[in-house]
Amino acid sequence: MTDSDWMDDGPLVRPYALVRGRTRARQDVFDLVAFVVAMVETLNGWIYTEPEHAILLGLCRQPISVSELSASTNLPIGVVRVLLGDLLDMGAIRVREPMERPNAQLIREVLVGLRAL
Repeated sequence: MTDSDWMDDGPLVRPYALVRGRTRARQDVFDLVAFVVAMVETLNGWIYTEPEHAILLGLCRQPISVSELSASTNLPIGVVRVLLGDLLDMGAIRVREPMERPNAQLIREVLVGLRAL
């Protein structure tokens, strides 16, 4: 096999290197459906520490879910969570957690109310 025949379809930098071996964000607030948005002051004149942070911030100009960020960047969800944790620690993003699911009793009461209409 010659050098011209060799191809590597994998990323140039392995995911664990992007996050310097970390496996979790310091804060565990990144549910798959949590929405993330960049702070306005962050987008104006922000100095990025890593290119991946810049990419994530660019995608966060509008609210976007953590799972969409992972899909858009082709990065594993764990890596995205760690990078988002860095941005949250820097005050560059805001996270909106998903609403809690209603309990079964509340759903029953809503159904009873709807049937009464």
